[in-house]
Amino acid sequence: MIKYSVVIVDDHTLLSQAIAAMVNTFPKFKVLYTCKNGQELIDKFSASPEFIPDVVLMDINMPIMNGIETTEWITNNHGSVHVMALSVEDEDTTILKMLKVGAIGYLLKDTEKVVLEKALVEIAENGFYHTKNVTNLLMKSLSGNGGAEIHLKEREVTFMKYACSELTYKEIADKMCLSPKTIDGYRDVLFTKLNVKNRVGLVMYAIKNKIYTP
Repeated sequence: MIKYSVVIVDDHTLLSQAIAAMVNTFPKFKVLYTCKNGQELIDKFSASPEFIPDVVLMDINMPIMNGIETTEWITNNHGSVHVMALSVEDEDTTILKMLKVGAIGYLLKDTEKVVLEKALVEIAENGFYHTKNVTNLLMKSLSGNGGAEIHLKEREVTFMKYACSELTYKEIADKMCLSPKTIDGYRDVLFTKLNVKNRVGLVMYAIKNKIYTP
């Protein structure tokens, strides 16, 4: 079985260790290491490619370099790494800031174990995870904003609708009777065309422009 690597960034050592122990019980995941702040994570990333994980569980409020700043750095320098916020912060503005700098999911620390595992699986395999609350928040934040005049081909719109679901990219390829390589091409073209960084960006654009309604 393929195991996805996870790094936990949290300045509370005991909590970080407890989360790591929990994640290590999930069959598809293993924790590489933990960090106390964003700068410590950047130092690890810079030291060796072996320290770059598939998923980062990111706290928000940390000394030296917080979760928002760190997520933005990861998005700009290691776009293939998926960041999910795991925080006590439940303010709408904080959640939106994290999503806008590249986080592809947001969970509170009182989340149940089964939900955390489900979120990690969906992030690793599908590229994003949204709770109903986060989806509603995105819709609220985007309501009333006009979309830019960008021409999308019919196939691109179809792909975007599927991308807003829980389907993996491979499953989308099957649905559209296309090869996974072609689907990757649609994804990359849309990332460039819409100026978004990840699948969450596609979802936000689709909601904003009424291409997709949750």
